[in-house]
Amino acid sequence: MGSSGSKPIPELDKPWREFDFGQKEALKEKLENFSLSHPDVKEIKILVAGQVGAGKSSFMNSIDSAFKGRISSRALVDTTTGGSHSFTQNFKGFTINSGGKSLPFVFKDIMGLEPEVLVGAQTDDIINAVFGHVKDGYKFNEKEALTHKDELYTSDPTLSDQAFCLVYVIDADKVQFTDAKLIDKLKIIRQRISDKGIPQVIVMTKVDEACPLVNEDLRKIYTSKIIKKRMEMCSAKIGLPLSNIFPVKNYHDEINTEDDVDVLILKALEQIVQSANDRLVDIQSD
Repeated sequence: MGSSGSKPIPELDKPWREFDFGQKEALKEKLENFSLSHPDVKEIKILVAGQVGAGKSSFMNSIDSAFKGRISSRALVDTTTGGSHSFTQNFKGFTINSGGKSLPFVFKDIMGLEPEVLVGAQTDDIINAVFGHVKDGYKFNEKEALTHKDELYTSDPTLSDQAFCLVYVIDADKVQFTDAKLIDKLKIIRQRISDKGIPQVIVMTKVDEACPLVNEDLRKIYTSKIIKKRMEMCSAKIGLPLSNIFPVKNYHDEINTEDDVDVLILKALEQIVQSANDRLVDIQSD
């Protein structure tokens, strides 16, 4: 019999990226005891950007859940079906607590990006937020970015006001359909902050929805041909290396945490925090 009618095998013979699913507790302990490299900075600010509906708030809740050992929903998530606009409207911080203490990093959530010019977060708002010009409480304006004339604009930000890593949250299930206009927005942001040495990381969410193999067994994430292809697509579209892309599954309908979900989330967080801290090291040596 010929093979013309057989289905292509969706799995690689071996993982293309080595990953230890047994490192959850080690990662958790490392992050709980993480110390910053700059004496003037008490906490690292991390800006989270991404497509509308990609799971920015769910990613932060999943991080919180991994440390708490129970499902957290502190960051509000839009659960309406077919929502086409960003649920996040105000600039605010999201802290993580574990072991009775606040960890030295703060996530800053912003309005989701949309393809149209005057819809969703403005690129200038994201760039200004990275550089520490945007104060907490700022209500995003789809029609006009924050300017130096606004009272929530910080003209002379300190190191502690600035973000030291930008995280793009990308939907693995929809990355191949990402609008070219949205990619152009991401490229503008990437270029402007890359010029200042700000590291960037992609968190690729919804891997379980993108690949049936991974939906059945999350440990197949690095043998899945679909996930590898989607990560390569992310890399090519946005211009970041594969080493800066981390596929994860957010919590969304679970009522209990799972070690395999947690370890992928914590590994992504470790890379984000390390990248941000490396930027602090570079600032000290400038």
